[in-house]
Amino acid sequence: MTRAPAALRPADLTADVLVVGGGPAGSSLAHALARAGVDVLIVDRARFPRPKPCAEYLSPQASRVLAAMGALEDVERSGAAQLAGMVIRAPSGARIVGEFAGCAFKGFRDRGLSVRRETLDTILLDRARAAGARVVEGTHVIDVTRAASERVTGAQTDDGRRIGARVVVGADGLRSVIARRLALARTARWPRRVALVTHYRGVGAVGECGEMHVEDDGYVGIADVGDGVTTVALVVPMRRAREMSAGRVAFLERWLATKPQLAPRFAGATRVSPVVATGPFASRAERAWASGAALVGDAADFFDPFTGEGIYAALRGGEMLAEFVADALRAATPRGADDALAAYDRVRRREFRGKWVVESLIAAVVGSPRLMNRAARVLGARKDMADLLVGVTGDFVPAREVLNLRYLTMFALPTSLATRDTRLAARD
Repeated sequence: MTRAPAALRPADLTADVLVVGGGPAGSSLAHALARAGVDVLIVDRARFPRPKPCAEYLSPQASRVLAAMGALEDVERSGAAQLAGMVIRAPSGARIVGEFAGCAFKGFRDRGLSVRRETLDTILLDRARAAGARVVEGTHVIDVTRAASERVTGAQTDDGRRIGARVVVGADGLRSVIARRLALARTARWPRRVALVTHYRGVGAVGECGEMHVEDDGYVGIADVGDGVTTVALVVPMRRAREMSAGRVAFLERWLATKPQLAPRFAGATRVSPVVATGPFASRAERAWASGAALVGDAADFFDPFTGEGIYAALRGGEMLAEFVADALRAATPRGADDALAAYDRVRRREFRGKWVVESLIAAVVGSPRLMNRAARVLGARKDMADLLVGVTGDFVPAREVLNLRYLTMFALPTSLATRDTRLAARD
């Protein structure tokens, strides 16, 4: 029997747009495109529902995108916890309390959400399906395919299939295959951190705010995710990765047990999910597009999990990219299509650059016990300033409200640091 040529194998697929990755970025993009009548295919190596190491926090403004996708009510009905704000504890024991509703700026709502990724991602993927997107689960994309001009024309899977597409989007996360194959991935030198993520039931005194406990040797985020379960994400410097790999559970439990404010709260708690490692963080693509392709979500950039930017940036990035992918599909020439993808990258940088600067400043403060203690003293005494900063990290206050010398010099930050980052924000 004569075998059909590879290009004609029935197992091969085609679509106008191939989205690699079915998480929040991929689902948001696919939903918007499918609603506009675009033939879009999502391919993910996992089968849903699937766990995902994540702080599992959605900012107040993330609810706007969920509502646009018709997913907000589903997420809330799933038992997602409502978060009123954030409590940050410095190494000195001083506390910062910032509330979303306390800010003069008003967002889509005055509460954040916290929900397990198994639940959230399944809901979002189902919304993309309902809009008309096709979904293939359990299939690993390992490379892109290119024309003689080097323009991306599709992708190849680990089972030998080829998927043809006019535009390929890498929405495949922190270790994006698409970003690597397009030679766009870049790992930053600082801050180099890794994380352990798990869930406990029965943690004491979990309130309506998310918590960040900053210590000399790392920080841990704690938040209710509904149904009596608490997400716990420990982030430590990269230099401790080898020690961590010798025993994740023991490392996490030992770290928690050595913190006097946390040990009693976890004494009677039961761990209900595996301890999963993720990182290193601080990666940002050189640019978020190539000829015939684009990156979105963590595949494009992920700096540090302290501010919880990941899910909102993914949802908003997918929503934003949809318009430019549609323009690329309508373009009369390949050059016109690439111009549309390049325009996406420019708009994306303008929208997120201020937040990137805020993230950098916060990372510098969190990485220095002296600066963290100073910031806690200032913000602990000025709740209006704390509410404003939490509003920025909640995505409904413009970053410029805290990226000015009047705000920054209240912390007595080094003049060079404050001036440099304010200039960066103003420039963009």
